[in-house]
Amino acid sequence: MATMEQSVGASVYAGRIARTLNNGFTALMISIGHRTGLFDTLAALPPATSEQIASRAGLTERYVREWLAAMTSAHIVNYDARTATYFLPIEYAAVLSRGADANNLAPAARLVSLLAQVEDLVVAGFRGGGGVMPEAYDALNEVVSAEKRALVGESYVDALLELVPGLRMQLELGAHVLDAGCGDGALLLTMARMFPCSTFRGCDFSREAIARASQAAADTGLENISFFAADLATLDQPRTYDLVLAFDTIHEQAFPYEVLRNLAASLRRDGVFVMQEIAVSSHLLPASEHPFAPMLFAWSAMHSVPVAMSQGGEALGRMWGQERASKLLSQAGFRNVRFDSIDDAGVTCVAIAEI
Repeated sequence: MATMEQSVGASVYAGRIARTLNNGFTALMISIGHRTGLFDTLAALPPATSEQIASRAGLTERYVREWLAAMTSAHIVNYDARTATYFLPIEYAAVLSRGADANNLAPAARLVSLLAQVEDLVVAGFRGGGGVMPEAYDALNEVVSAEKRALVGESYVDALLELVPGLRMQLELGAHVLDAGCGDGALLLTMARMFPCSTFRGCDFSREAIARASQAAADTGLENISFFAADLATLDQPRTYDLVLAFDTIHEQAFPYEVLRNLAASLRRDGVFVMQEIAVSSHLLPASEHPFAPMLFAWSAMHSVPVAMSQGGEALGRMWGQERASKLLSQAGFRNVRFDSIDDAGVTCVAIAEI
């Protein structure tokens, strides 16, 4: 068999691939560091030995020592060979520990292992054209929902309401609100607490998510909130709501046009539709400039597209973009579409529309 000689360009490219592989394995270690609390422990300690770190974290030292070696080799943890101590600089802790709140990037690392669990199913889809049923992603959905619960608080809602003049007053006086694709209801539960005079309903295709949301509502004792399971593509509730929300959900719909058309029909006159998606162009090259483009396109290929394909519908993909969103919203009956953001990093955008 003939062998292919590597040119200088190929060698450079091979180095890039090697770095990518290293980064993939490092992501697994970051996920473990987050789940075990090691980043939080390191953030609270001065330079410490592996024994001290393991003791403070309540973990087995031999595992911790190997993890620290991986983090040191990835230049995520600093190591002093003279004292055999490890240290997490404050600027690293600001993006890897729970103290960083919304700026903590460590939870995203777990996506690598969770999506890898369905790799065989996705490969089968590549070859046969089928999809992957939503149930295969239960573990992923639970993790994403947990992170959303941690981030969606009153300050988030306050920032959202700033984008729509008069909406806060309307909610204070009493409005009817639908969260389309509500998951386990994190956003609605917060809003229901903040605006007791308004009525909130959450809808999701997943009966498991609706069960969790209903239980959470019962646990809080809120009486102005309820949840129901339904396919948004067949939703039939004309002129029912003053506000309809769709957060990080339209791109996963098998029939997005039908969903948007139904949501437009469900709004009362002068009602408002608020949709959050990734802030990105619909065109590949500018979309590739997004700071998390490789991760988001891969997430889409491993999750959003297979789920939509499993239902025999159109697969928008997670990175469907603002140009296509604007076109679909207009076709579905929305008007005065505009885009804004409550994300300082510009990762996500909020579309606001009327009927």
